[in-house]
Amino acid sequence: MITVLVQFKLPQAVTLEQARAMSLASAPQYREIPGLLRKYYILSEDRTAAGGMYLWKSRADAERLYDDAWKKFVREKYGVDPSLTYFDCPVVVDNISQQIITEE
Repeated sequence: MITVLVQFKLPQAVTLEQARAMSLASAPQYREIPGLLRKYYILSEDRTAAGGMYLWKSRADAERLYDDAWKKFVREKYGVDPSLTYFDCPVVVDNISQQIITEE
């Protein structure tokens, strides 16, 4: 598994309520993406940066989403290119489902 941190600056600060509304509007499109296990929408404390933490089955799954069309969408919507940072994710502790998840 891998985790990808996606970040981008917002054109202007938003409220938590505005960020929630924007996130809920786009959330359904992430329900059926192959290989995507979880997505967390994130907003910086100063409300000027946003993005997501994505948990993927593999890097190849992630790279299928983060293609040129996706980057262009972010650039056109927010006026900036997103930054992507990839992390290996050997273990996930999920206290909601009471599971410890690993690839093995």
